[in-house]
Amino acid sequence: MNAPKSISKPNPYTIHFLWRDGIGSTIKLEVLRKECPCAVCKGETIAGKVVAFPSMQMFTPGMYELKELTQVGNYAVAAVWGDNHDSGIYDWAYLRSVCDKNSLTDEQVEKIAEAAEQKKIISRN
Repeated sequence: MNAPKSISKPNPYTIHFLWRDGIGSTIKLEVLRKECPCAVCKGETIAGKVVAFPSMQMFTPGMYELKELTQVGNYAVAAVWGDNHDSGIYDWAYLRSVCDKNSLTDEQVEKIAEAAEQKKIISRN
């Protein structure tokens, strides 16, 4: 699987991937965080044996705020979240599958953008 052509964050709640096959995927940052592939979030299986079960994700302030997304070699990106969780490495195939399962419609993206703008207006007052 190839890296996306581009990755952007159109508002504080979503992330957009433009894939090399022309498909655009916008997903909620909350989904990206919940799909974190690290051993703490998903558990760990070695040689077919479960050696660690996933921990129950409790809400922590900033957990859905993406602070940083950096490329790892030619195969993945690593995320740093607002609660300092940083052990998830999303390889391109896994990331594409998350996007394919959770991609928002244009209407859903628009509603999220409107809500984000409304929140800005309210917080300014």
